[in-house]
Amino acid sequence: MHIAIVGCGIIGAMAAYELSQHSEFKITVIDRQLPAQGATQAALGVLMGAISQKVKGRAWNLRETSLKRYETLIPELEATAGERILFNRKGIVKLCLAGEEQPDWDSLVEIRRSQGWRLERWSLAELQQHCPQIISSRVTGAIYSPNDRQLDPKALTLTLVKAAQQRGVQFCFQTEIRGFVSSQAAAGLRSCEAIETVQDRIAVDAIVVTAGLGTTPVLQSLRQGRSADAAAEKIVDVRPVLGQAVRMRLPEPLGDPAFQPVVTGDDIHLVPLGDREYWVGATVEFPPEAGELLPDAERLQIVLNGAIEFCPALAAGEIVQQWSGLRPRPQQRPAPVIEPMPGYRNVIVATGHYRNGVLLAPATAQIVRSMIETIPAEKK
Repeated sequence: MHIAIVGCGIIGAMAAYELSQHSEFKITVIDRQLPAQGATQAALGVLMGAISQKVKGRAWNLRETSLKRYETLIPELEATAGERILFNRKGIVKLCLAGEEQPDWDSLVEIRRSQGWRLERWSLAELQQHCPQIISSRVTGAIYSPNDRQLDPKALTLTLVKAAQQRGVQFCFQTEIRGFVSSQAAAGLRSCEAIETVQDRIAVDAIVVTAGLGTTPVLQSLRQGRSADAAAEKIVDVRPVLGQAVRMRLPEPLGDPAFQPVVTGDDIHLVPLGDREYWVGATVEFPPEAGELLPDAERLQIVLNGAIEFCPALAAGEIVQQWSGLRPRPQQRPAPVIEPMPGYRNVIVATGHYRNGVLLAPATAQIVRSMIETIPAEKK
């Protein structure tokens, strides 16, 4: 069974690696860019699972599945690819702020305990003991999640590509798709039979669209040539949300050099990278009603000022890198989208993860694999 994956960010690379474990699958990944050039490189890699307020249903199941998979995936990839992956196992510290509406943390602590996860409530004195770098009159205490993690999304994606290549996955980077060849299948559905690129025609049995912000044009291309009724079907509309962050180098590590968790508060993340460097971010900037979505320097400065308010030692830091990037957010529906394309029996859409693409990538890949495994039985 030949499966084509369109898009090679963290979702596409994770899906390729997951599917490569199935010996009867032949997999080709197509991307018009090099890997991890889209939303994946505009992410801090903070895996906020247990500390999130999602406690049941799809939102929590995706998080829990992914957190568990990461614990086995990282050593598995290191052994397969022969490369060390930076994976911060020190957890996440969520600051509690005066004047901010606080969730029922005691209830969440108990729920997580019943689910097999641990959260700790820290008083202000306990926070200062563990994270002396946090000095702010706004901070009243913290919630500590030792089971949540952080990693480098771009490095992970490149390692997934390497490991998948070793399992026979073919990657076609810097390859433009010109169109799709489809035919009528059973039950009134269409079947995509081939992808036409500038260089070649690739016969396929199934397609997985993980193209992020490129998803909507791909789906529109697939829909071309169909009947008026089919053309009226709504396809996934993915729009960009911009984010900015800065990488800082400090004279010395913040707080205890042996305890360097992610610290987050007021939607500002302080992410340790080692060697006295930290990410500080990220902004959330929605597109204007008219005009181009461009980075807003004032918004980035607000985030940086907020981080310095929590952690005054950051004021002595040197900005060594600044990035901005676009995250894919589906319109008028929850993120992410993981479902068959309407009207097609063999096209799966896995996209629109917004700010949680890195967190939810393993669970998404497992769902994609289970959906792919049902396709052969649906053939005529």
